[in-house]
Amino acid sequence: MALQSINPATGKLIATFEEPSLAEIRDLIRKTGEAYLQWEETTFAERSHLMKRAAQHLRANGEHYGRIMTEEMGKPIAQSIAEVEKCAWVCDYYAEQAEGFLRDELIETEAGKSYVRFDPLGIILAVMPWNFPFWQVFRFAAPALMAGNAALLKHSSNVPRSSLAIEEVFQKAGFPLHLFTTLLIGSKLVADVIQDERIKAITLTGSEDAGSKVAETAGREIKKPLWN
Repeated sequence: MALQSINPATGKLIATFEEPSLAEIRDLIRKTGEAYLQWEETTFAERSHLMKRAAQHLRANGEHYGRIMTEEMGKPIAQSIAEVEKCAWVCDYYAEQAEGFLRDELIETEAGKSYVRFDPLGIILAVMPWNFPFWQVFRFAAPALMAGNAALLKHSSNVPRSSLAIEEVFQKAGFPLHLFTTLLIGSKLVADVIQDERIKAITLTGSEDAGSKVAETAGREIKKPLWN
């Protein structure tokens, strides 16, 4: 199956992208997992520095990324540029707040010292919609990466250029290669991705029923809090 980027205002085909094979998908997951093993050892200061750079890159290239959205899904250009700015804001927000959110929490027990610690999970798979092609992804990616996780994105099939553009943002900002990875696949291959045990959590923008059906098809039990 090929993914197509089509301008809805003109019906013009902008670009076509071939789906990777299952072997290629597994290789991308492997590379993302390897990037995660290094990333989880980084400090909040290191993560924050790169996330701030992502915000700077977004602001410096707002019109460029906004035009990709407009050409691909029809949003007015002013709204697209505003969406890019909002994504820059969320990068800054989690760059500044993540360490505080994830600080160890002391709790009262009979032990000498007890606390809750927040550790990275691993690779987080995001299945995202087309209506806010940048924002829906960044509101997941910024906190997930700041928490020390890696990100795997299956975006809506009609916005492949936006999906690749988001991956480009993190690469331009200096994040490790494959820490944020785009999978240009259709919905039928999502179950195969979920079956990979290296996927530790899933965020899906959609109904709980839709999420449960995806998990059922994949043959893995997915807990309710993972659905976004």
